[in-house]
Amino acid sequence: MFIQTEPTPNPNVLKFLPGREVSAEPREFRGADEAAASPLAEGLFRLEGVTGVFYGADYISVTRDPAGLDWAQMKAPILAAIMDHFVSGAPLMRDGSFDGAAPDGEDSEVVAEIKQLLDSRVRPAVAQDGGDILFDSFDPDTGVLSLRMRGACAGCPSSSATLKAGVEQMMKHYVPEVTRVEQVI
Repeated sequence: MFIQTEPTPNPNVLKFLPGREVSAEPREFRGADEAAASPLAEGLFRLEGVTGVFYGADYISVTRDPAGLDWAQMKAPILAAIMDHFVSGAPLMRDGSFDGAAPDGEDSEVVAEIKQLLDSRVRPAVAQDGGDILFDSFDPDTGVLSLRMRGACAGCPSSSATLKAGVEQMMKHYVPEVTRVEQVI
């Protein structure tokens, strides 16, 4: 098995591409306690310096502690943990532990349009950088769209610029009801 790595715009996140499907639904783990839902994430959090794990469709983004080890020291153990997991045939998630987002009622026409734009234009581009962006809420009275960044995009120095220069401008163009885009942390 050959696993490629790619840098991301976030210097504390590295993207690992195992050459196979990883997760049908994006999934983020922000600590060892959350990682108990996944044997792979649990194994990665056992490694020194790992502070976050994100599963994309065909990649795994790993976040490191910026005050800890550098990537040269961390890369080989992470590659070994990923390879061991996939070679073992263990499931990505333990039974009953996937908490995919459940629909919470019907969306308004504006919210449906926003979600469609996110899914078709924004999320694929953000995934190339090892992250994800999710709809959080839309306030029709103020026009404020709140989005949640995950994976390499969470805490990335350029995520604010991406939201303002890219996502906000596109949303305002296609969905005139949007007046501003904010990141929810």
